[in-house]
Amino acid sequence: MTRQDDIDRFLAIKSVAVVGASRDRDKYGNIVFRRLLSLGLRAYPVNPGAETIESVRAYPSLADLPEHVEGVVIVVPPRETERVVRAAAAAGIPAIWLQPGAESRETVRFCEAEGLCLVWNACILVESSRIGTKS
Repeated sequence: MTRQDDIDRFLAIKSVAVVGASRDRDKYGNIVFRRLLSLGLRAYPVNPGAETIESVRAYPSLADLPEHVEGVVIVVPPRETERVVRAAAAAGIPAIWLQPGAESRETVRFCEAEGLCLVWNACILVESSRIGTKS
């Protein structure tokens, strides 16, 4: 698969968790979460320090989500990303999007070795603008 194939595959999912979703509307974790909601996805904020984000119940971890999701957008520092990616793989979540700044070489190697759909070095805010524009 090419990088574009992985982006297209991720953008076709219907349910997603945003790990690193924030209550602060100026932070990327919140901006990403709002964008995905606006696209009509079932989006779940994951933040162990928040009860709600944008009036949506937040979950402390991927294991606490009310349903299995198809993908995870990760907006946390690289030192936390590896733990999140391993939890996602263990939960059978097949698609991972590492927002710029969340990636590490170790995480990328792990995702590739696990055969996960991986998008990194691309911003979901930019790429999601293409949703609904293909004929």
